[in-house]
Amino acid sequence: MRSRICALSLAVLGFLFLAGCNNTLNPLCGSSRPAPLIGSLSPSTLTFSEVQQGATLTVNGSNFVSSSEIVINSTPLSATVVSANQLKVKLTTDVISGPGSVKVSVQTPSGNSGNLGCTSGGTSSVLILTVD
Repeated sequence: MRSRICALSLAVLGFLFLAGCNNTLNPLCGSSRPAPLIGSLSPSTLTFSEVQQGATLTVNGSNFVSSSEIVINSTPLSATVVSANQLKVKLTTDVISGPGSVKVSVQTPSGNSGNLGCTSGGTSSVLILTVD
């Protein structure tokens, strides 16, 4: 009887702990990925001829992981992860077809957190790259 009460108590405590938790408190959220944050683009302005030559764009921010992608005008591109704070991608005319304002964001797919009350992955805010 005592072991049954202990098991029930642990189950109730586990439910209460996990139901409203966040990633920092939930020990089962280890495989979840943080949402990416972007702060700046380098360069922030390019000429279209630089894009035609295959210019490299650097995205600075935080929470970047190996599965993070740079999204250019709704097109996700594989990025080179320099660090958790920096991604790089080569721009081409396949994704930027002419001069104008280009929307840039970072997207990280969710991890294997399942339904444990963990948040995982997401899409950053948008910064504008100007192509002259």
